[in-house]
Amino acid sequence: MPTYEYQCTACEHSFDELQSFSDPPLSKCPKCGKKKLRRLFGTGAALLFKGSGFYQTDYRSDSYKAGEKKESDATKPAAESGKATKAAAPGATENTSSTKASKSDGAKK
Repeated sequence: MPTYEYQCTACEHSFDELQSFSDPPLSKCPKCGKKKLRRLFGTGAALLFKGSGFYQTDYRSDSYKAGEKKESDATKPAAESGKATKAAAPGATENTSSTKASKSDGAKK
């Protein structure tokens, strides 16, 4: 239910009122009792969407959620294997230097 702002044109009293959409606008001022009340245009009449059920991701199927979980699990080991590959890279340069040494030994014979 939205909150509407009202102001009396006779006594300048202003207040907020929580009303349903189907309720008619108020016309009698609670302070002076005159029927000079008017509803103002304000930000209080906006709707607030709270809770679940308002986003596309709230309605994902179980198969989609299972695939999403598998994908996230698959990316974790890949990141760790990337670290292992970096650690193996210096060893690869050692192998190339030993290959060069064996080639030079062959040239000496």
